[in-house]
Parts: sequence; C-alpha cells; structure tokens
Amino acid sequence: MTMVLNVGLDVGSTTVKMVVLHPEKGVIYKNYLRHLSNIKDSVLTMLKDAKSKIDGQRITMSITGSGGFNLAKSLAIPFVQEVIAGTTAVKKFIPQTDVAIELGGEDAKITYFGESVEQRMNGTCAGGTGAFIDQMASLLQVDAEGLNELAKDYKTIYPIASRCGVFAKTDVQPLLNEGVAKEDIAVSVLQAVVNQTITALAQGRPIRGKVAFLGGPLYFLSELRKRFIETLKLKEEQAIFPEDAQFFVAIGAALASQEDLPFRAKELYERTPRIGEVVQDEEMSLEALFANKEEYEEFQERHARHKVPRKDPGLYEGDAFLGIDAGSTTTKVALIDAEGSLLYSFYDSNKGSPLESTIKALKEMHEVMNPKIKIRNSTATGYGEQLIKAALRIDIGEIETVAHAKAADFFLPGVDFVLDIGGQDMKSLVIRNGVIDSIMLNEACSSG
Repeated sequence: MTMVLNVGLDVGSTTVKMVVLHPEKGVIYKNYLRHLSNIKDSVLTMLKDAKSKIDGQRITMSITGSGGFNLAKSLAIPFVQEVIAGTTAVKKFIPQTDVAIELGGEDAKITYFGESVEQRMNGTCAGGTGAFIDQMASLLQVDAEGLNELAKDYKTIYPIASRCGVFAKTDVQPLLNEGVAKEDIAVSVLQAVVNQTITALAQGRPIRGKVAFLGGPLYFLSELRKRFIETLKLKEEQAIFPEDAQFFVAIGAALASQEDLPFRAKELYERTPRIGEVVQDEEMSLEALFANKEEYEEFQERHARHKVPRKDPGLYEGDAFLGIDAGSTTTKVALIDAEGSLLYSFYDSNKGSPLESTIKALKEMHEVMNPKIKIRNSTATGYGEQLIKAALRIDIGEIETVAHAKAADFFLPGVDFVLDIGGQDMKSLVIRNGVIDSIMLNEACSSG
C-alpha cells in the first residue's frame, strides 16, 4: 500500500503554522511564521518550503484557523474548525489531559475533557491573548520574547487591566512614568493574561487535574507558563507542556484529514495560483458613504461652516474663561472670550500624567496671552476633573456630558443628539428641550 502523508495548515489571526505527518515517523515537517496580515504570501512561502518533503507523494490535507476558511475554498481543501482540530490532537498525543488551555494571537480557549468535552472561547475581545502581549511589550520597547526575559527578574506584581488593551495601556503608562521597574511591569502584564483567561473563560469552574498548555504564547513564553502554574497552584506532574505545543491545531488538522481521500501533492501546487481569488460575499461590505463627489463636497462644506472663531491672545484685552478637559488619554485646554471666540487651545497626550500635562498647557498659555486678559472663571471636566480642580484651585468642576451638551448647543442651537468618541469611552446623548434626556456609554471595552 502506498504511503500517505497528512498535511495540516493552521492560518491564525497573526501566524501561519504547517505540519506534515508521516504514518510511522510522526512530524517530519513543521513551520511557524508571523503573516503580518499578508496571509497569501506567507502560505505560498510555507508551501514552497515544504515542497521537498511532500513533492511526488500522495497526501491528505485540511486547513483550519480563523483565517483559513477562504483559503480552503480557493485551494479546494477541506476546512476543519480549529477547536475540533485542537481537541483531536490532544486526544491523540496527550490523552491524560483533563483541561487544555490554549492561547493564540487573538483568541483564548479552555477545553474541559471528561465524559463529554466542554469548550469555552473568548468572544470579540482579544484582551489577554498573544496580540495583547505584543501590544503591551511595545510600550516597554521590546518584543514578546523581550518581555518574557524582563519578567524573569521581577520583584513586585501590579494590578493591570486585561479585559481591554486600551485600559491596560492606561494602567502601564503611569507605572512607567513613576519609574516602576520594567521587570515588574512585564510580569504584571503576564499575570493579567492569566487572570483574564481564568476569570473570563473558566468563570468559576475549577481547573483541576492535568492541565495542558498549548499555543504560541504559552510555548514561547516561559514566564507566562510559570504565572499559570503558580496561580492555578499546579504540581509539577499536573502541568503538561507537550512538544510542538504551538503546532497542536495544525497537527489536529492533519489528523482530521486522514478521513479524506488522498491526492498527489502536485495537484496542491497546481492550485496555488488560485490563492486569494475567493472574494468575500458582497453582503460583507457596507454601502458607500457618498453616492458621488458632489455629495462629498457638500458634506465638507456643511461641516466647515461650524468653526470656532479665533482671536489673537497677544492682542486681546478683557475678560476670558478657562476650560480644562482632563481625559483618559489626552489633555485639552481652551481659553475663550465672553462671545465664545477661542483665544488659546491645547491638545496633547497626557502620557499618563494629566496634572503635568495641564501645567505644561497653562504655562504655554501664560507665555502667549496679553497680561491685560483677566480670567474670570475656570472649569475642569473629564476623568481627571477632581485632581485638576484640587491641585490647581480651579473654580468649578462639571460633568463631561453636561459640558458636551453645552458646547453642542452653542454651535448648533436646539441640538437633539450628541455623539462623542474619546480616548477610552464612547457616549451618545439624547437632548430634549435643552436637557439631557438619556445617555449611552460603553463599559469594559474601548473598541471604537
């Protein structure tokens, strides 16, 4: 009987993995590439590299992963769901597993094995995944491996938000500004990943018995594995770190392909020019915002009419009013006259320190303003309202939604709806008879 090789291709959110299984020798080829959103070229590179192993052979093949469905259609190769592929590999190679924890580029999974298999996976939020680690590592000006090395020499673990990468950045930046050791921040990021995985996926169900750790982040980052072991209080014999853990989903795809009819590898390479030809259904795209150029120009003209009149602060004399918005990620300062004309404005990242950012803005304002300007009143708003008001003796504080409504009505009298997109929040205000009637605000996620 002619030997058949089994090929598995896992096209994930950030990486491409490929394995070739020999019926007697096991894994005879494996490759792992970050595709940097260029899936087509990454897959072609991998197939070219694997050609020496499968050329002239009879093969079976399955494709899996979040980015693999269209690729499978273009190559006419069976597609297998990644959770099924991962479970298949676990049952084959580490059947003693009670619980499997897998972290990918943008997903996280926990699978409970027993009389029946229960699988849990993150939803639309990629908090606590490989991409989250990459994002946090960039704040420390290292890559994921560099973050892992830093974490080896930590002394203190700090609480960091893991549900959202945007909130996590806001936790990390002040720590950096305060001079906290990068080693401590690095381990805190990894602990945040552990907390997110356990709380969001296990949701109170115990993680007991023998636990397998799968996926690229858990394979490459030794300190992340240690954080899981310590948090779950696992004994050495309870933690399973299989060889080729980062390839387990690809291996599962290869195993799943054994049920399919074999074909010549030559046929696969003949189909490669079709990669990328499968186009998303038309229903996946939105209608154009503008039907023609005239509509677009009218839109620009309409919005250009709502501009704040400006005056030179060096020439102006008289009363002025100061507004400070200490937001989650930025500081905004505006100095206006009695008619609402703008004398001075400031907008910049607060770099985790809203007070320092505000002081910088006020010093700049003082340098350019006429000494004959008299600031009659000052108001602070935003996340840092109380801090700015207390530290700089600002006259009053105002809730930011009220400030938004006041400004909107100034520019568009009788306004009935306001949409505000900030650094970490998004709000919609419905206004009736000049009064805010209802407010909708985002919660744990800063997407959008």
